[in-house]
Amino acid sequence: MPYRVSIVEDDAGVRAGLTRLFNESREFRCISSYDSAEGALARLAEEKPDVILMDINLPGRSGIECVRELKDRDPSVLVVMLTVYEDTEQVFQALQAGATGYLLKRTPPKQLLEAVTEVLEGGAPITSHIARKVVEAFHAATPAKAQGEMIELSVREKEVLELLAKGYLIKEIADRLGVGFGTVRTYVRRVYEKLHVQSRSQAIAKYFQAGESPQTLRPNSLPPHGAN
Repeated sequence: MPYRVSIVEDDAGVRAGLTRLFNESREFRCISSYDSAEGALARLAEEKPDVILMDINLPGRSGIECVRELKDRDPSVLVVMLTVYEDTEQVFQALQAGATGYLLKRTPPKQLLEAVTEVLEGGAPITSHIARKVVEAFHAATPAKAQGEMIELSVREKEVLELLAKGYLIKEIADRLGVGFGTVRTYVRRVYEKLHVQSRSQAIAKYFQAGESPQTLRPNSLPPHGAN
């Protein structure tokens, strides 16, 4: 059964193009599209899509406000932001509101479909500089570990979390650690369970809020994201 997608995008041309892209794919079906946050909020709870693609800049209420309300209603909902530019502040606000990740509107169709699939399989498309900003902001906000709140992760789980924080996709983590895709998904699920979170940004935030230093998570001899 194909994944069910909803689109919230005020540009009619972009909205139509995304609808066509997903409907022409065997893995997806676009079940609804909206040109405003207000319209989406009125119907999405009933439709229960598997994933929602959300434009950040919408008329009326913003996409970030829409994400925040959707997550308040249902914390398990998956929302991926769509942006024209890599606006660090806006994307950071969207992650704080509960977005799973973000995609640029200029992303090639095949890569966009792959990224949305990654979200549905437990990943989160997010560039490394945004991931670092999340880490730095939350770590700076609460540098001291609260007594009795020690979070115990295994060495491998810490390695996986560090790579998530750097923006790697699950399949990239699997390649770099020399393990299977399914194995990494299991590690990610365990990390989420131990931290009681449902997304990459929440996992990073909670772990560093507990006082863990990003340096303590760094795997040995891993090349930076994008290196050959």
